Amino acid sequence: MNKVSVLVEGYAREWGSSGWEASSSVVLIQTDKYNILCDPGQNLDLLSKGLVKKNLKYSDIDWVFLTHTHIDHSYSMACFPEAKVIDFNSIYNRDTQDLHKGEIPGTNIKIMATPGHMVDHGSLVVPVNSVIYVVAGDVFWWAEDEEEKTDRHSLLSKKDPIEGVDDKILLESRKKILEIADCIIPGHGKMFKT
Repeated sequence: MNKVSVLVEGYAREWGSSGWEASSSVVLIQTDKYNILCDPGQNLDLLSKGLVKKNLKYSDIDWVFLTHTHIDHSYSMACFPEAKVIDFNSIYNRDTQDLHKGEIPGTNIKIMATPGHMVDHGSLVVPVNSVIYVVAGDVFWWAEDEEEKTDRHSLLSKKDPIEGVDDKILLESRKKILEIADCIIPGHGKMFKT
């Protein structure tokens, strides 16, 4: 059976006139066979504390899933040299790359393409008993000073402030997640129920 834990609640704060202080939500999924870490983030102190609370070492992580490659989500992935890295499309084992079949091998965890914030953005669909969790990365996220409105209208109408986002495609990814999820873990902000 799968277990889902948020090790680090992601944050994003505007910094100065043009920058951000940010680190992604870091999510641990434990299956009967594997420890899977989603988006190891940028804040090494919080990542280490989260792993210690679960009595895990860096070497205990079997898979690192990246929703996308923005540095605030991917910076700390080098802390896991023994883990295989997986994204919306491929599996990376050190210097080799191979395509996957839409799931983390050996699990019932699905990988769903969710473009918009980035073209190569993906999310994880994790069944836990009868509850479906979606680790959504930056399909949904809030800056620290924003109210986290999680009603359907607010979720679908929220603009992503990052330059280059395809709002039309992002809207379709949001709808796709909302159709299946019971609980959503955003890239930055608190987990919420749909």
